[in-house]
Amino acid sequence: MANHPQHTLFRFLKSAIQAHRRFLSGAVTRAEAPIYVIGNPSADLDSVISAVIYSYFANNTGRHHVPLINLPTIPSGPELRRLRPEFVKALWLSTHPPAQDEQPWDETPESAGAILHDHFLTVADFSAHLKEIVKDNEGYRINADAVLVDWNALPIGTPDGQKGKGSLDGLETVDFNVIGCIDHHQDDGFLRPGIDLKVIEKSGSCASLVTQTLNKRGLWLQDAAAANNLQMAAEEQIASLAMTPTLIDTANLTAKDKVTQFDLQAVDFLSPKLNKGTADEDKLYAQVLEAKQNSLDLLTVDEILDRDYKQWTETSPREPEKLLNIGFCSMVKSISWVVRKAESPQAFLQAVYKFAAKRELGIVVVMAAFSSNDDRFHRELFVCALDESLAVGALKNFVEQSGSKLGLEEWSPLDGDEEVLSKVIKDTLNSDDTHKWRHIWKPADITKSRKQVAPMMREAITTLE
Repeated sequence: MANHPQHTLFRFLKSAIQAHRRFLSGAVTRAEAPIYVIGNPSADLDSVISAVIYSYFANNTGRHHVPLINLPTIPSGPELRRLRPEFVKALWLSTHPPAQDEQPWDETPESAGAILHDHFLTVADFSAHLKEIVKDNEGYRINADAVLVDWNALPIGTPDGQKGKGSLDGLETVDFNVIGCIDHHQDDGFLRPGIDLKVIEKSGSCASLVTQTLNKRGLWLQDAAAANNLQMAAEEQIASLAMTPTLIDTANLTAKDKVTQFDLQAVDFLSPKLNKGTADEDKLYAQVLEAKQNSLDLLTVDEILDRDYKQWTETSPREPEKLLNIGFCSMVKSISWVVRKAESPQAFLQAVYKFAAKRELGIVVVMAAFSSNDDRFHRELFVCALDESLAVGALKNFVEQSGSKLGLEEWSPLDGDEEVLSKVIKDTLNSDDTHKWRHIWKPADITKSRKQVAPMMREAITTLE
């Protein structure tokens, strides 16, 4: 029997925050405790929206589901709006015109900030709520169930290495038991065997997999004829929100190397559900893409590096006792653009070193993916070793193993870039010195994103003899 959601998006989100608060206050039993639906640490559009739409429909299965935005230092509110304007744009497009009895809002820091503060939970918020409740938290731990979306492994495992259990950066005192996962990345082998929900498939967007999973399990509103006006408005909101990451991550279904059957099926399923009077695929795509492309304008260089960031830890047969942290920073502007933002290539390099030192990285990778003024798509790759032996060896191994697969070519500026600045960028960001070995390239194969490059880099470490 199909479930029929009774809440608009904002009403559901407010109820999720209330369920979270009741859980922390000890007002519910363990069996009634909410399930946290957690996206990956980059907290990008796909990750956040996947968590929201899965939570919305899974909420009808008997336990509250709470979407948790994986940002350990950013509270919900105006700062979240500044750092994720493309999510705010997608949210605004999905909730306008407002549903019955709901107030309109706009994308200003004040209005959007208030909406985000009242309806969304970040890891930083969760941590602050814990501190309010437990003044002296030494030795204090809580247990919670979780579903992971857009990733499949928690960063902090248990001391005894239990499968499917661990903690988040910023919430080290919360032990999460992972009971489900929907993801489109490489399986890291973290999940416990036999869990009821495990969907790991190749797709352009994780939101496409979430949509398909909800539909297959009968959780999505099925009987449109039986739905009332409020339910129809709610479904239009959710369909619009769910559609957005699929369109953005597949370039409006034109990126042939990314589009899979799951993405096509998701768009076919969602399209009829949109409010055709206010939204269509092209409008959603164009407006959210513009917000994403302009999203770095208000950020510092450090915030740009951190905005879409993921980190892994590997060991090498060369030094098996040593852990090597690899950080991947993705951005939607060119290296030249961020260098100008930093005011010089040396200042950018120093910002990268500072960023890496703060996270104890042995290797830092900056991947730029952007379109030039003539609408041609480009990628740039900058790598830097901050360890004098192991990291340098791993990067050289990466070039040897994967350089030809990626078509790594000497970096050259785009037409229109300043010639003098471009020469200084090349001179500054390329160095074969054993201390902080670094290189910048233009990959000829522009189909390879972080999803493909990160496993190559990790393999370069684990195969380094």
